[in-house]
Amino acid sequence: MAIVYDLHPDDPQQRLINQAAGLLANGGILAIPTDSSYALVARLDDKDAADKLRSLRGLDDRHHLTLLCRDLSEISKFAQVDNQQYRLLKAATPGPWTFILEATKDVPKRVHHRSRKTIGIRVPEHKIALMFLETVGAPLLATTFIAPGKDDPFTDIQDFQADYQHELAGIIDAGSCSGVGTTVIDLTQTPVEIVRRGSGDPATIGL
Repeated sequence: MAIVYDLHPDDPQQRLINQAAGLLANGGILAIPTDSSYALVARLDDKDAADKLRSLRGLDDRHHLTLLCRDLSEISKFAQVDNQQYRLLKAATPGPWTFILEATKDVPKRVHHRSRKTIGIRVPEHKIALMFLETVGAPLLATTFIAPGKDDPFTDIQDFQADYQHELAGIIDAGSCSGVGTTVIDLTQTPVEIVRRGSGDPATIGL
């Protein structure tokens, strides 16, 4: 049964974040809040993580999973970034964006897109999400928490706790999320392709 960690959104207890992060070590899946909605997260080095996340979402392996990163330096390790892309990422992160980039060899084949060898990259602008990433000390494999067959992501623990208490190792509860998705931008295309419009305004980063 999922352990629920109640955290104050502005003054979260590091002790509880440490405990929640520890659940990932044994292959656990957690639901954590971000600046858009709840996300399902797992360790990147968990060989079963991608299958677990896709199973919970009802997805096939053509769907992009995302790496939640702490900062630009982590992005550069797991994605191929040229100078122009770096400037754009620097202007946009942290924030409500997901960028599709060419994956480096540090990204396991089971994680990146099956045919394109690309990966979604995101640096959330959310205090607890960033503290959680800092505590883990590595990027996390993630996907937006949406029930199979549905369109809208979960934004509050009350929406999913009862149905998923046996599938999740832990849940971080810090109040409701905005519910507005990230803007998804494919930087592997020329010109750059806006795959999905969300709360990030492309004009603010020159697109």
